[in-house]
Amino acid sequence: MKMKKWGVLAVSAAMVAALGLFGCSGGDAKPAEDKKAEEPKTEAPAEMTLMKEGTLTILSSPDYPPFENLENGEIVGYEVDLFNAIADEMGLKLEIQPLQFDGIIPAIQAGGQGDVGVSGFSVDPERAQQIDFTETFYIDDQAVAVMNSNTEITSDNAAQALNQEGVIIAVQSGTTGEAYVQENFPNATVQPYGNGTDCFAAMQSGQATAVCTNLAVVKRMLADAYPDAHMVLEIATGEEYAAVVSKDNPELTKALDAAIKKLQENGTIDQLQDKWF
Repeated sequence: MKMKKWGVLAVSAAMVAALGLFGCSGGDAKPAEDKKAEEPKTEAPAEMTLMKEGTLTILSSPDYPPFENLENGEIVGYEVDLFNAIADEMGLKLEIQPLQFDGIIPAIQAGGQGDVGVSGFSVDPERAQQIDFTETFYIDDQAVAVMNSNTEITSDNAAQALNQEGVIIAVQSGTTGEAYVQENFPNATVQPYGNGTDCFAAMQSGQATAVCTNLAVVKRMLADAYPDAHMVLEIATGEEYAAVVSKDNPELTKALDAAIKKLQENGTIDQLQDKWF
């Protein structure tokens, strides 16, 4: 089994569209030996709490490609496909509720808006005090991008050139990218935005000097929307991605973990990573 970019620690997870339930076919019953054996699905424990019976409701900020993004009015991405598969494995329908990133963990803690937070969450000790993480399903690094017109910050001097007064680094509020910039570029100005797309728009308009966010996001944004920008720094942080669940709902975390492990073992996660990364 390939070990692409997912870990084996018990920690995070992601999101998606609902899959239909199979109906019973008509006709005479066939002998049991003629029926094709199917792999058993992961059963959802009766003790776990769901906001809607039979439905897994996830909260996500769809501005973080390739993890989740709004495309032609539909939320798509790696975590969307992954959580469609997870919900199917659990015998549930999937529902996605959009919410700004820094509001997801408080909403999961408070309850009533969603069952799971799935939005490129890196496993973090501070977050772990507030919520529970599922098994991890991706590992990523941080990266910094600047506009092509910026000749002062290069891949040769980025670590020093970014840590200067007058440099404005756009980050998504509440992310590990924001924490990294605050710790490692104390002389620069950290400018938080509500979503990832606003960070890149600020850089392009000249309101920010650079953007710091997860490597996979930088690569996708540069390839799809910002050919006039480039990456100057890649930071090997090895961040593990997982979903977030209320500490009051441990049985849901266990059920999600079981589904994620099943999808790791049968190659589904590798296939989805090949598709999106």
